[in-house]
Amino acid sequence: MRRATNLLTLYRAASSASSAASNQRRLQSALYSTTSSSRISSSSSKSKFFTKFTAHSVAGSLLFSTATAEAFAKEPLNSDVQPKEVVLYQYEACPFCNKVKAFLDYYDIPYKVVEVNPISKKEIKWSDYKKVPILVVDGKQMVDSSAIIDEFYEKVHPEVSTGSSLKEDAEEKKWRGWVDGHLVHVLSPNIYRNASEALESFEYITSHGNFSFTERLTAKYAGAVAMYFVSKKLKKKYNITDERASLYEAAETWVDALNGRDFLGGTKPNLADLAVFGVLRPIRYLRSGKDMVEHTRIGDWYTRMEDAVGAPSRIQS
Repeated sequence: MRRATNLLTLYRAASSASSAASNQRRLQSALYSTTSSSRISSSSSKSKFFTKFTAHSVAGSLLFSTATAEAFAKEPLNSDVQPKEVVLYQYEACPFCNKVKAFLDYYDIPYKVVEVNPISKKEIKWSDYKKVPILVVDGKQMVDSSAIIDEFYEKVHPEVSTGSSLKEDAEEKKWRGWVDGHLVHVLSPNIYRNASEALESFEYITSHGNFSFTERLTAKYAGAVAMYFVSKKLKKKYNITDERASLYEAAETWVDALNGRDFLGGTKPNLADLAVFGVLRPIRYLRSGKDMVEHTRIGDWYTRMEDAVGAPSRIQS
């Protein structure tokens, strides 16, 4: 109750705030690189030895890098099925929106983003569907993250499509269902579990999109207050007694499902890998995500997924 009071106090203070909003926190993929250098002796014998050694080392490194690149190579769409315009209406921290973005990024499908104001939703007033994500592909509206992904997947892999149904193995289907039915419900109680974490999340959310200063402040504090209480209801609804313990358990469950594989899909991510990665990506560098990586074994898989998905294919406006 005390935390809720703190949030309400912050919200009341928003209308009189005169200082600029905090710098936006951006979620970025980690970049890993290694460099090495060596000094070669001036004597001819040592020089020849080190020249050969260096040549073999460089060749070995190139072969290793090539093999890694091939293993984690993206799967871009064929030009004949590449859409002309893709626009995603989203909330930056929405797990279902981030599922769609992970898929688009992995398949190198360029897309524009329209950040929806979580309070007014003015950006989607044109649509009868009042939830996000909404994906508009060459003028056609698509809704529901899993349905969006299925339709695009059939375009990428027409050989597995029969009519309107998507063929996928039982394991992949099971874990995609687990993401929507369990993992996403664990996230909100963790992201908004207290005043500071709720504000941290909405500071990130409101730093995106074309919001005025007043709209940013209103969305940040009102949104943080609202989601704090929503997260408590979700915690009760899904019988979550300890937020972090539930998050850690979910992360460990996923790692166990990999059973020693780089990805659930084997050498390359499948739709379940992309779904798990997508819903976790917006929290990865928030307090909850940092705690998750620190206290579970999911970090190595997550890093491989960052490498596999690569840079976003989002078109910057």
